[in-house]
Amino acid sequence: MSYWNYREELSSQNRLRRSYYELLRDELDQFILQYALIDSYQRFIENNNPYPFVERRELKPRARIPNVEYKHQNALLVIFMEDVLPDIHKKYIRFFDDNKTTKTNLLRSKNLLLDKQFDRNQKYLDAVHFVNFLKALLPVDYALLIQRDPTSHARNRYGLSHFHVRIDWPIADAAEDLARSLRYISKDIYEKGDKYAEDIQKKLFEYYGMPVMVGGRRTAAIVASQYLRRLSCLTTVYASSSEARSLIRISERGVSKAILIKFSPEEAAQIANANQISLRTFNKYYVVASEAGADKHKDPICILQATYAYTDHARPPDDGKLREINPDFYWLTVGGQHILPKPGVYKYPPLPTNIIYS
Repeated sequence: MSYWNYREELSSQNRLRRSYYELLRDELDQFILQYALIDSYQRFIENNNPYPFVERRELKPRARIPNVEYKHQNALLVIFMEDVLPDIHKKYIRFFDDNKTTKTNLLRSKNLLLDKQFDRNQKYLDAVHFVNFLKALLPVDYALLIQRDPTSHARNRYGLSHFHVRIDWPIADAAEDLARSLRYISKDIYEKGDKYAEDIQKKLFEYYGMPVMVGGRRTAAIVASQYLRRLSCLTTVYASSSEARSLIRISERGVSKAILIKFSPEEAAQIANANQISLRTFNKYYVVASEAGADKHKDPICILQATYAYTDHARPPDDGKLREINPDFYWLTVGGQHILPKPGVYKYPPLPTNIIYS
């Protein structure tokens, strides 16, 4: 059972809102892919550092990720809500008057170099300069909150309402909430002992496709995602870290990860052929950069997105009865693998592929 309402359950007014939200989210997907992956790659190249490509095996469920921080990798944490986050949630999602995106607050922040000719409308997603505004705020610590503006005359206007938003819900509470919904506990995370509680917390990270107890933005992303399930609207959380070198996206569709991947010219030709497009089309619309390979030929670089599906162990049981957690059972499988078109390309679709297990 979903925590958000299906389209068929919405009023005509809220169906229109959902359509608008999903349209804006498509645009936001494109920009954040560019910022998290392609712009990071360019930063490495400009600083004469080889880009640390993610190993394909790192996209497998439960894969270990090297514990190395790369200073040229763009990190981010963004929460995009279909509706308005009620004030009652300020205890755990810390959005207050002093971190609203007002001119006074932004100029007070030492992390930002904003023009004093401040346009207060640039915080809205439909503003001409919104992308520049978002790009200036993405490096700031903690999360950015984008939500519907209830004060706007336009009924479905969305804006970047708050920056420096801390996620203060405890990991144990998030794990308890998930385990209760999946019927692994009846009430309390410690009701079956400390070892069981530890297993539940590890499974929280696996449920969201993360290595156990990762730090910073990635942990905040999964805790926020779990917390926001108590709302009846769609939410999308984007996270990228200096360790993972990937863009993680958590939404009502589940978890996905996007990375940069380098192919040989032969692999690129095989992918183009398998999808019945010309190599010229593939190079023009799917290749975001290229590097000289071992044989002096150019190796194309593309965006690979892995989407994950939940196993029965990560779904509520059909009979609704309590069950025992088994740490050995996988909660995620790879549901799909696609090579994405370059950000901004509208004519060509993602290309299905099978790379992770090949």
